[in-house]
Amino acid sequence: MANTYKNDKEVTSPTDANIFGHVVDKATGEHLPGITIILKGTTIGSVTDDSGHYMLKNLPEGEFTIEVSFVGFKTVTKKVTTGKGKTQELNFELEEDLISLEGVVVSANRNETKRRLAPTLVKVLSPTVFEKTNSTTLAQGLVFQPGVRVENDCQNCGYSQVRINGMEGKYTQILIDSRPIFSALAGVYGLEQIPANMIERVEVIRGGGSALFGSSAIAGTINIITKEPIRNSGSFGHTISNLDGSGAYDNNTTLNLSWVSSDNKMGAYIYGQNRYRSAWDSNGDGFSELPKLKNQTIGFNGFYKTSAYSKLNIEYHHMEEYRRGGSGMKLPPHIAEDPELNGTGEAGLVEQLQHSINTGSLKFNLFTPNQKHNLSFYASGQHIHRDSYYSAYGRTTDFTGVTGAQYIYSFDKCLFMPADLTGGIEFSHDDLDDRATDKQKYREAALAEDPTATGQHLQELIEKYTPASLHQIINVWSAYAQNEWKNDKWSFLIGGRVDKNSIMDKAVFSPRANVRYNPTADVNLRLSYAEGFRAPQAFDEDLHISNVGGARVSIVRDPNLKEERSRSVNGSVDWYHYFGDFQVNMLLEGFYTKLSDPFVLSAPVESENGSLVQTRSNGSGAKVYGSTLEGKIVWRNKVQIQAGITVQRSLYDEPEEWSADKEHLTDAERYSDKILRTPNLYGYFTASYTPVKPFTIAFNGNYTGRMYVPHLMSEVNGTADVLVKSPDFFELGVKLSYDFRLTTAMTLQLNLGIQNLFDSYQNDFDKGATRDSGYIYGPGTPRTYYAGAKFSF
Repeated sequence: MANTYKNDKEVTSPTDANIFGHVVDKATGEHLPGITIILKGTTIGSVTDDSGHYMLKNLPEGEFTIEVSFVGFKTVTKKVTTGKGKTQELNFELEEDLISLEGVVVSANRNETKRRLAPTLVKVLSPTVFEKTNSTTLAQGLVFQPGVRVENDCQNCGYSQVRINGMEGKYTQILIDSRPIFSALAGVYGLEQIPANMIERVEVIRGGGSALFGSSAIAGTINIITKEPIRNSGSFGHTISNLDGSGAYDNNTTLNLSWVSSDNKMGAYIYGQNRYRSAWDSNGDGFSELPKLKNQTIGFNGFYKTSAYSKLNIEYHHMEEYRRGGSGMKLPPHIAEDPELNGTGEAGLVEQLQHSINTGSLKFNLFTPNQKHNLSFYASGQHIHRDSYYSAYGRTTDFTGVTGAQYIYSFDKCLFMPADLTGGIEFSHDDLDDRATDKQKYREAALAEDPTATGQHLQELIEKYTPASLHQIINVWSAYAQNEWKNDKWSFLIGGRVDKNSIMDKAVFSPRANVRYNPTADVNLRLSYAEGFRAPQAFDEDLHISNVGGARVSIVRDPNLKEERSRSVNGSVDWYHYFGDFQVNMLLEGFYTKLSDPFVLSAPVESENGSLVQTRSNGSGAKVYGSTLEGKIVWRNKVQIQAGITVQRSLYDEPEEWSADKEHLTDAERYSDKILRTPNLYGYFTASYTPVKPFTIAFNGNYTGRMYVPHLMSEVNGTADVLVKSPDFFELGVKLSYDFRLTTAMTLQLNLGIQNLFDSYQNDFDKGATRDSGYIYGPGTPRTYYAGAKFSF
């Protein structure tokens, strides 16, 4: 029995050692269902049932610590001694902790650690934020984190990227359950492909993380922790949204089921999502600004406790996505672009992609009874098949695999205080193949140039018009180690990681050092230093094709491209306090990152086959620095307000070229020392008010300051390229929800709301087939109305 209380001392176990009891809210005396109870140092645990009771059966004999925890409450521990044939009652009272000071994170040091005691500042995005902001995907929810922005970078296909502390998405390492299997290909559209209902929490670390997670963790790390089964439960929901009162709708259906066996030794969590969004045309030119989407996701996360001190986890999910932007939505892509076949007499523009993604992982954890040793083995993999149309048909496949082992030893005292020593080895493999498949189109282009061409001459012309294929195989061998001395007042962490990338001649060493000091229980002071790197391999933007003036724009690498290095320093002051019924948290963080040999893109230039090409090479250097201020206020269970704002600067050491328009611009005008598309000021807020328990009013907002965005007009209409300073934007959203309790275990929620209430949205999009699809900035969606229902049990 895991979730149903029975005061039953009859047992069949050889130990006959049992513990039962209840968990209540200390303030109200109300029994609390769904509270997690674990026997620390083992895999044994349970969850309180609907009446707030629990029972642990057939426990090993000895001295143990029982830990009781739940989101929104302080974690409580009690020592207990179990004995053969002994059944005892142990009750708990929990105090509210709506700021989640006691929440557990794993991204700070690769070990489970209370957020308050973590050596690095870790921000957590919970399911509550996704729900109150009506965020159905990872991309929508991430914007409600300090120092984090998500931007749409393509008017045709909706390619998006996340920026941490102003740095581009390529500087952020995205992990799934702490594993780096989110490949370059997955990064093109992956932020929108991950549904919110598969996410237990998202851990965000701002600052270098290569010493923990390898290449690309320069700006920060986003760790997506998927949901695991805790108790028998389920939910089914549907939300319908309308974009700005138009005929474009977004329908999202979700399903979640959780099952745990009666002996709590195995469980499975199943989730699914089906989403359909119509294409949306902002300016009525017949070309979409938001693409048509069809997403389907199904997956599960399961566990099996092989003993009291070992556990096997398995996770798998499958995603299918169809994405199309441009014109002629009901026609095949090549017909929609042809003025003689599409029925309009004018050239069309189409970007279309179909993804099939399979992702899975296996993990085995082994503990020792004395809680000194923790050994884990893991393997994760992801396979992506993508069929695409960017003015021509293409196919891309990618397999990413990661396997490794990690060992943790806990010292009672190492030199001068308790410590955890962590070490591990890891191997990752990535096989990427990207090639054009539209042979007939390139043959026609060759014959258009020379109708008499035959034999070898024809083949050479076909090769001229065929885009270059990309086949990249990368193997990375890694080893890491760190030691963290810690107690409630101090934490000192020193560690490093060595990565040998198969496309680099030498191994790269990335060190880190962290200090945490708590002068009082209410104050955390943190200081960290980290180095990072990025290998000269293909990135997500390489696998995205944009259009300028009707021509494809692709990215090639300079043959002399070498790795990019970074050094970053972060410092923060984190203060928590109670003022009667008010809980307050204030955070001030400063950051500085110096980039050496940063990867930069040249302005587009025309190639032999008429397409436009940008070259990635090493720049002179760059620096990003600034500060973030965040605050949170909670009053009882009625009012919650959270807000954050970031002030920063992002500059190259020397001006870099952003335009190749030598006809209209001087050399000084074609170069800029600013890292473009990065505002100096941006922030967010969320707030909720629950006047009576079933009814909640939630508000949210995002502010994006002014920034410089390149507009390549010379390729569109022959006028000068322009570096546009965008206006600032403020998005305001509101959501009303009411929970109808059908039974003690069943709830029906009805909700409605508006996103981007004041329609703060770009109003100067390019028009037609020759538009600059990269000229897009500001909020990702216009004013959107929505209504939904969710049934939970």
